Amino acid sequence: MLIRSFKRKLYLSIHAAWLMLLCMLITLQASAQVKTIKGKVLDDKSEPVASATVQIKGKQAATVTNSDGEFAIGASQGNILQVTAVSFTTAEVEVTTSDFYTIKMVTTAANLSDVVVIGYGNNSKKTLSSSITSIKPEEMNRAVTGDVGQLLQGKVPGLNITSSGDPNASASVVLRGASTINSPQGPFYVIDGIPGADIATVAPSDIASIEVLKDAAATAIYGNKASNGVIIITTKTGKAGKAIASYDGYVGLEKVSGSLSVMNADQIKNYVQSNGGSIAPENDLGATTDWMKAIQRSQAVSHNHNLSFSGGNDKSTYSASLNYLDKEGILQKSNLSRLIARLSLSQKVLNDKVKLGLNLTNSSSKADNTPLRNVVLYQAAKHLPTSPVYNEDGTYYENFNTPGYFNPVSLINNAEDNTKYNTLMGNFTVEATLPWGFKYNINAAYQKNTSLHGEYYNSYYSDNYKSGFYSNPDPGFTNKGLITFGENGAAYRSSYENNATTIESYLTWDKEFNKHSITAVLGYSWQENNSGDGLQASNTNFVSDYTGYYNLGLGNYQTVSGYTVNFGGTNYETTKFISDFFRVNYNYAGKYLLQASVRRDGSSVFGTNNQWGYFPSVSVGWRIDQENFMKNQQFISDLKLRASYGQTGNAFGFGAYTAKQLFKSYGTYYNNGEYETAIGVAQGSNPDLKWEVTSTANLGLDFGLFGGKLNGTLDVYNKITTNMIFSYTVSSTIVPGGTVWGNGGKVRNRGIELSLNATPVKTGTFSWNTGLNLSSNQNKILNMEGPAKYGVNSDSIRYTQPDGPGQTNSTLQILKVGHAIGEFFTLQYEGKDADGNSQFRAKDGSLTTSPSIGEDYVYAGSPHPKLLVGWNNTLSYKNFDLNFFFRGSFGSKIFNVTRADLSYTVNAAVNNISTYAKDDLMTDAKNNAYSTRYIESGNYIRLDNATLGYHVPIKANSAVRGLKLYLTANNLFIITKYTGIDPEINQGGVGLGVDGNNFYPKTRTLVFGVNLGF
Repeated sequence: MLIRSFKRKLYLSIHAAWLMLLCMLITLQASAQVKTIKGKVLDDKSEPVASATVQIKGKQAATVTNSDGEFAIGASQGNILQVTAVSFTTAEVEVTTSDFYTIKMVTTAANLSDVVVIGYGNNSKKTLSSSITSIKPEEMNRAVTGDVGQLLQGKVPGLNITSSGDPNASASVVLRGASTINSPQGPFYVIDGIPGADIATVAPSDIASIEVLKDAAATAIYGNKASNGVIIITTKTGKAGKAIASYDGYVGLEKVSGSLSVMNADQIKNYVQSNGGSIAPENDLGATTDWMKAIQRSQAVSHNHNLSFSGGNDKSTYSASLNYLDKEGILQKSNLSRLIARLSLSQKVLNDKVKLGLNLTNSSSKADNTPLRNVVLYQAAKHLPTSPVYNEDGTYYENFNTPGYFNPVSLINNAEDNTKYNTLMGNFTVEATLPWGFKYNINAAYQKNTSLHGEYYNSYYSDNYKSGFYSNPDPGFTNKGLITFGENGAAYRSSYENNATTIESYLTWDKEFNKHSITAVLGYSWQENNSGDGLQASNTNFVSDYTGYYNLGLGNYQTVSGYTVNFGGTNYETTKFISDFFRVNYNYAGKYLLQASVRRDGSSVFGTNNQWGYFPSVSVGWRIDQENFMKNQQFISDLKLRASYGQTGNAFGFGAYTAKQLFKSYGTYYNNGEYETAIGVAQGSNPDLKWEVTSTANLGLDFGLFGGKLNGTLDVYNKITTNMIFSYTVSSTIVPGGTVWGNGGKVRNRGIELSLNATPVKTGTFSWNTGLNLSSNQNKILNMEGPAKYGVNSDSIRYTQPDGPGQTNSTLQILKVGHAIGEFFTLQYEGKDADGNSQFRAKDGSLTTSPSIGEDYVYAGSPHPKLLVGWNNTLSYKNFDLNFFFRGSFGSKIFNVTRADLSYTVNAAVNNISTYAKDDLMTDAKNNAYSTRYIESGNYIRLDNATLGYHVPIKANSAVRGLKLYLTANNLFIITKYTGIDPEINQGGVGLGVDGNNFYPKTRTLVFGVNLGF
């Protein structure tokens, strides 16, 4: 009985215990129940912080604040809300019983926007002693383009960027003046740590930051590749937290913004009649053709779409994007379509001591060009408006009685010019955190570029354009050449591959003790480039035009007398670069700064006696605002003085055979009854060929005033390039072949740059940010002495020979000591004589109507601008923002060859003329002579961009993270006295500043866009 009673009590006790435990669990569950809490994130001025990430610490749950700083998230009592945002220190708040939280964030002393990429590392702007300009995505131009260069136009002082309207042409980018003559003058690009990367692989929406390294202290770490500056592009990566997705897209409508001023049908007929002439009946069919419009689209439509995904946790992150661009050119048949896919992964391993990274990008493009574009532009400009595009029977109107006169619409429609090119780029990175402040990085990168090009000129060309058909090359050292098209169609096909393999490793030591801070980098770089792996061929005499360039085997060139297969001039070559580099950054108490670096480079492109070079640099800085005597004042918030000097090299534009002896075929010779191939020397070797070296001294001042409301940077520099590499013509008794590459000459660039950024107004709902940058550069050739051992010492070189009507051998530009690269050197125009004929100033000071080419030439101005200006403004009111950007260029001269060639009034009865020649007589045979008459001011100011945006209010806890709609107008207007299509003439290369019947029209664009985040 007692046992039974005990068992019953034990049974009840156990059940009671389980019941009590269950109640406790229910109570705990209730206390830990997830509920939706709301809040608002504010900055230290009580203004909302948009796009801040609010996350439950230690968990995946996260959200993002809307434009009003509001958020909503599920959380339990006791959880920690962790709030992060760019430019702010991380804030943490514990969840209590409250349902609403106001979280204030504090601006960091050295926030993320103050961190710049400097090459093999990062640095704070506060402790930077070199000249670097950092551009954030929101500061870049909004433009319908696939070219990164155009996004930076006017944004960086000292960076001179010019572009036309051609969708397939890259912008010309020149930093701090032309440093050399032969090589490309564009900067060296580094993308996500990959040196020499192709910027065609970057979609604008994927860019996180762009750093422009300008002085030698910043660029010398890249040694032989850095003479023209370095641009570092960092793309977006994933972040720990909630997975996010975004879509950026736009549609652009483009129309021509400027046109040539040529005579219409009535004007040309009246002009010819007033001069006692008449237009031949075969040229005057009663038409009123606008030939420029005939070769253009009435409107070009372009669109761009970018879809991206990113996310991760504290161990791994990912980011992926897909971008598609389709850009129509305003000229018929021109178009660019491009697809870019990008993947970025990172993973921490070995207790977070090692971070692995993988970046992969593939860019696939199809470029459709206007066939023989420069010839088409020239023919459209000079065609008589009294002639129709088509005859009544639908055939093309042609007048073959006029030499060199070809229907430009026919030139476009009867030919194809297309290129498909693909770039695959990737790198694998390892970053290992080691004891005692050391960190080791290794970067293995690979880049492969392939191109497939095809051209076809159908039987209409070979049947009708049999003689007098000349090319129209861009200005420079290349002159016009005769083009033939075989018989029954002509096809060209080429396929090439270039690849580059790079392995870089470097050890970083970062140490702080007391008031001392040291960061040292020691590294090694190895690169191998293989180029020209492929072939080219041509053929003619096709059975049909149907296959175009797709089947060269259907042609039969052997039956066409005198036809030679074009195998191209590309050679397969391998070049190698090996480098060691070291840099140390030191600062004491955050106010005394020192940076020193040296790079030892070896390259196979130079002579065997000079394949190695050393490129040192040093810079110092003084943060004056950190001194005790600056503590009690409120006017100056930042003041830093910088000074630097260093040397960089140039290895671009030169290949594996530049310093080598080369042979070529000299036809055939008869030997023992057989024809043998004759081989001879084409180029002599130069074992002493060495680096071009650019030495730069820079003095800079960074300042902030009125509590940071006004910030600025002032830089003054002196840049000298020596040992420029040039191809010299020498006696064949000294060098077999008569040509050799050698070092000679010296070029100097001096300039000053000023950048100002201010926030004049900032209230709770309205703000105005403005930025102004000014830059001035003076270019001068100091020396043109060539290698003494070859007996060459050029005093001057005349070049750029357009060969306009009646102007054979007339040149426009000169390389001369004491003058700028590309200085105009031409006749001095002195108006008309008593008979109405053009006259010029002769060398002896007299006036003449028959000037001598070269002998009577004068120096007539520089194509280099004296002042570049960019002025940016952003106005924000509640959910609206308005940005507008002006860009200007002043002090340059333009040689308007187009107007000169269109002023040949002698042929006005068969070729159209410029309206500016209306007062010239048809008997004036020299009115179009290249002279100071056609040198014009290149001054302009352009409203480059205006964007009106609206941030659509998003409810808290919405699936949509953000939504912005915007309307952009590009190239709204331009103020200029230039009489050509547009004064933004190419500033790259040696033929700069020449408008030579080759300017692809710029457009005025209206863009409708959307940014959507999830």
